[in-house]
Amino acid sequence: MTTITPPAPCPFRPRRERAGGRWGDLGETVALAWGSLLANRLRSGLTMLGVIIGIAAVITMITIGRGAQAQTEAQLKRLGSNLLYVQRGEASTGSPASQGAGTATTLVWDDARAIAESCGAVAAVAPSLTGRAQVSHGAENFSTTINGTTPEFTRVRDFLPLTGRFFNQAELDKAARVAVLGQTVVDELALTPATAVGSSVRIRGEAFAVIGTMEYKGTTGPRDQDDVVLVPLTTMAARIAGVNAIAGISVDSIAVLARSEGEMEAAQFQITNLLRLRHRILPPRQDDFRVRNQADILSAFNAVANTITLMLGGSAAISLVVGGIGIMNIMLVSVTERTREIGVRRAIGARSGDILRQFLIEGVVLTLCGGLVGIALGVGVSTALTRSFGWSVGVGLDAVLLALLFCLAIGVFFGAYPARKAARLDPITALRSE
Repeated sequence: MTTITPPAPCPFRPRRERAGGRWGDLGETVALAWGSLLANRLRSGLTMLGVIIGIAAVITMITIGRGAQAQTEAQLKRLGSNLLYVQRGEASTGSPASQGAGTATTLVWDDARAIAESCGAVAAVAPSLTGRAQVSHGAENFSTTINGTTPEFTRVRDFLPLTGRFFNQAELDKAARVAVLGQTVVDELALTPATAVGSSVRIRGEAFAVIGTMEYKGTTGPRDQDDVVLVPLTTMAARIAGVNAIAGISVDSIAVLARSEGEMEAAQFQITNLLRLRHRILPPRQDDFRVRNQADILSAFNAVANTITLMLGGSAAISLVVGGIGIMNIMLVSVTERTREIGVRRAIGARSGDILRQFLIEGVVLTLCGGLVGIALGVGVSTALTRSFGWSVGVGLDAVLLALLFCLAIGVFFGAYPARKAARLDPITALRSE
């Protein structure tokens, strides 16, 4: 009796006959895509390089932006959560153009005294008159900020001496030539906190006795808070700045410490009304001063920092687009090389949708592999940076997810055209190709 062997099943059966249904079909397509990528390892690796660099750059740039933002925010909060700043207004030139905030000499020392005496929500005030000058000690000299202020400065700004002491009311009253150095100035003049106290420095050619050095405060944004020499306000006005208003000693700003964080709005309201009365400002005349609280400054900085972070991330994302163009290019080459394969598949039953799905999944798999490697690289670089800079923030999960979703979108977008082109190939023409 002769046994008849049935023919082997066709590997490209219609979709409804395949084992596993839709998920089995998808698994088969992914396996085919993966095999195609492995067959051209070098080309696939070079194509993924653009995506790897783009994803890593996006994650790293977002982490850098957020880390810098968190660091500066922490510095601002260390200045005090219940701190207000009264600043000079704009100088009037008789034209619509503004000269900018701080150009009018409208604040005087007596304004600060009135705020301290009349505003019930205020705990202490510290006026400041600042300018830059050359400070020298022996053979060393350094250009720094000279800040003329009052003894309340240490309480208002929470900025205390590290060695020695701060100047007192008696030295302020007699315009004594005494100075307290910030740590940056101490370093630049080749001194130490211990040896600086008792030494002498020259400011604008005049000798000043160093009575103390301030603790390390760090930087706030681009500003180094330790790059300063503190002197009595009267000394600054008479011997260094030489700026005096008719109504008294002119100041650049007044730092105000509210009694509590809950009394910030009350203090701001009281200060505004008091200065309007003292400066005889009636509507519709604009205020010749500005009152800003720490929350406003922090909010403004966060808005700028978020914009910079988005710009950094957007700039890095450009390399992802370039990587996507590379993927489209290599997929078009793949379609051209595999024209005959496409014709064979169509001839034995594969539909246009099967071909479309195969090449689209190849593009997505190629992009996703590069994206996963890029995420690992970006997380590693970002972690190393946060540890080296001592930032309290880590790699955000949202940044990783955003990069991954963007990566998938790139794969679908740039893989769609080559896949569509492959699906539209005429089977007869494809079979005739060499």
